[in-house]
Amino acid sequence: MLSGMTLILLFIVAAVAGMASVVDEAQFHRPLIACTLTGIVLGDPTTGIILGGTLEMMALGWMNVGAAMAPDAALASTVSTVLVIVGHQSIGAGIALAVPLAAAGQVLTIFVRTITVFFQHLADKYAADANMRGIEMCHIAGLLLQALRVAIPTVAIAMVAGTDVVNNALASIPEVITRGLQVAGGFIVVVGYAMVINMMNAGKLMVYFFLGFLVAVFTDVNLIGFGVLGAICAYFHIKDMQTDIAIEEAAKTGGGSAIEGDDIDDSDLM
Repeated sequence: MLSGMTLILLFIVAAVAGMASVVDEAQFHRPLIACTLTGIVLGDPTTGIILGGTLEMMALGWMNVGAAMAPDAALASTVSTVLVIVGHQSIGAGIALAVPLAAAGQVLTIFVRTITVFFQHLADKYAADANMRGIEMCHIAGLLLQALRVAIPTVAIAMVAGTDVVNNALASIPEVITRGLQVAGGFIVVVGYAMVINMMNAGKLMVYFFLGFLVAVFTDVNLIGFGVLGAICAYFHIKDMQTDIAIEEAAKTGGGSAIEGDDIDDSDLM
């Protein structure tokens, strides 16, 4: 059973993640941050980081576009971390449970946003009366609802996680469902990367994407090696971009002469 202080800290972390999911500024709702902070509160930051890093790849393309609501990464991150650490579930099980949790959080946030319409109309009335304090309270009330949307389910599950009831309920889920959710999570990772690449419109960078894919498949290079390889590719790509820019400027100003890549000072890349 978790202590009272742990539950309070967990409530705060979950509340901040819930607010960040609609503010989208500090990014505390992202799985890598939310899972890590939840893991620190629960005394197992290593598991939080591992789970958060995996879920981050799944949620990479999750973003609100217009009126379309993305799956809720905040609720999926905090609750799945609680189930893994407190409920003694495997990281694979936590990843599998994150998918339906994100869908449930999506429904919850739509419900809360519908409620906040009341505060929007109330703020309009306060604005007509030039009541700035009232407008601020409407903003705060709407934000608190988003905080409670994540904090209450997270703390509630933390209080019962690890009990026989929860363990038996999780164990009763057929393997075909949990395995299917894990496979679906793998597909979501690919879709997330595809959405980001598509939004970047970075056709010229696809050669580096395929290079990394080939290196990953046919070699045993670790993440550090990929990081170094990426930095090297970025260096030469930026240098080529600067060369092209210099050539275009020279052509516009009538400089005429061809500009070699070596003419560009490497200090400009730093």
